[in-house]
Amino acid sequence: MFARDEDILKAAEDWRRDGKGVALATVVETWGSAPRPIGANLVIDEAGNFLGSVSGGCVEGAVVAEALDVIESGQPKLLEFGVADEAAWKVGLSCGGTIRVYVEKVE
Repeated sequence: MFARDEDILKAAEDWRRDGKGVALATVVETWGSAPRPIGANLVIDEAGNFLGSVSGGCVEGAVVAEALDVIESGQPKLLEFGVADEAAWKVGLSCGGTIRVYVEKVE
């Protein structure tokens, strides 16, 4: 789901204020044809609710799953999805490009 940056950051702030664990995923690098630009965000809470988009929908499920681990562990992750990556095909990233997504816990 596409949302304005202000809405995504407001959701992160509201969820944290409500005592929820929260992670923020950000597209930090793209190569070739990529569904979302550098700087695109996805915010995820500990229940798996999310707002925003890092891939136009094609890898959101995988990013949400990794974000839940980041919320629990507190350790950030750099994820990469691309056409040569078997995982990318499984989650639907067949657009011909590569994206790197940084996922960090919001404190």
